[in-house]
Amino acid sequence: MHDFEYRDGELQCDGVPLSRIGKEVGTPCYIYSYSTLIRHFRAFDGAFRGIPHIVAFAMKANSNLAILRLMAREGSGADIVSGGELFRALKAGVPPSKMVFAGVGKSREEIRAALEADILMFNVESSPELQLLSEVAAEMGRRARVALRINPDIDPKTHPYISTGLKKSKFGIAADRALEEFKLASSLKHVEVVGVHKHIGSQLTEITPFVDALKRILSLVELLKAQGTDIRYINIGGGLGITYADERPPHPKDLAEAISPMVRDLKCVLIMEPGRVIVGNAGILMTKVLYTKDTDAKRFVIVDAAMNDLIRPSLYGAFHDIRPVREMPRSATRTVDVVGPVCESGDFLAKDRAMPDMANGELLAVMSAGAYGFVMSSNYNSRPRIPEVLVKDGQFHVIRARESYDDLIRGERIPDFLA
Repeated sequence: MHDFEYRDGELQCDGVPLSRIGKEVGTPCYIYSYSTLIRHFRAFDGAFRGIPHIVAFAMKANSNLAILRLMAREGSGADIVSGGELFRALKAGVPPSKMVFAGVGKSREEIRAALEADILMFNVESSPELQLLSEVAAEMGRRARVALRINPDIDPKTHPYISTGLKKSKFGIAADRALEEFKLASSLKHVEVVGVHKHIGSQLTEITPFVDALKRILSLVELLKAQGTDIRYINIGGGLGITYADERPPHPKDLAEAISPMVRDLKCVLIMEPGRVIVGNAGILMTKVLYTKDTDAKRFVIVDAAMNDLIRPSLYGAFHDIRPVREMPRSATRTVDVVGPVCESGDFLAKDRAMPDMANGELLAVMSAGAYGFVMSSNYNSRPRIPEVLVKDGQFHVIRARESYDDLIRGERIPDFLA
């Protein structure tokens, strides 16, 4: 559910006509609904009200400072995967006591920064990482709190690029090595074992993989507690999906009803890392039709947004619904490719899509673009990155300015021998 709806013949966001934003901010741009973000966060957080828990918003889905501040004010923590995300989270006011640091390639510098910030814990993914954590913590005279990320080898039934819980994945520690790795962690003087972590993938549309993976993790927790390891946190990761086309993903309350009875009596804090489920349908990418082009094979609708602005269709073949901003009678429906200006055949937002005729200059809304949209954008073809806009109570706020051409070359230098 989201707050992008047609009123008086025009698509609006929280009472603001999208054409007004297009006129004042320009296109392409990202637009987010404040009311949708708040409602989605509260729906997820509230679903687990009956058990001790921390919602650590997965920043990789959307890391704009305003979005992070909004989440923090609602009580959210952050799931971070880099030093840059740590920096952003701290700038946005996210409490370090609610931050967890994931990722297979944490550097010495990133580990030091996270220890200095006194984050809640590191999600550790390998023996070498454990050793480095211990070494850096020793240099600083600290102990690093850790949860070991266990790979339960569960098929999440999602796109292979965003599947992370299978045995062949680069993520996590194999389940059959878990006890050995926990023994190593417990032996390190400057490491404090506090939890177990798992995350099996993104855009999950069934609850069964969540439940099956958690069962395997809880069996491990029982063994660890029997051996005297004080497990205080169980991190179930994120991955709950959203509707892009005709998916019917479960509601957060369905997930809570399925797993709460499994963890309620463990005297552990449950940590969750939702991202897409909160921000995905709370944002759109607005773009403008530049031209239509007919060939012997098909019609192309050429727009001013491109794969560098929203890479999901090119990268994953992902579907995003595309709607005209203005409702009006249309003379015909055609099968078209919606493509951008980037010089790549893979630059498209939709392929073989049945769409009504579009006029040059017409505004289009690419739906469900709030997650993995701007965060994955680039300056390919020397295209400035586009603005982000947050709409609340009938007013809109630019929360990231459009880059200029000067921004494109900031930090570059021509050496003297080329002067």
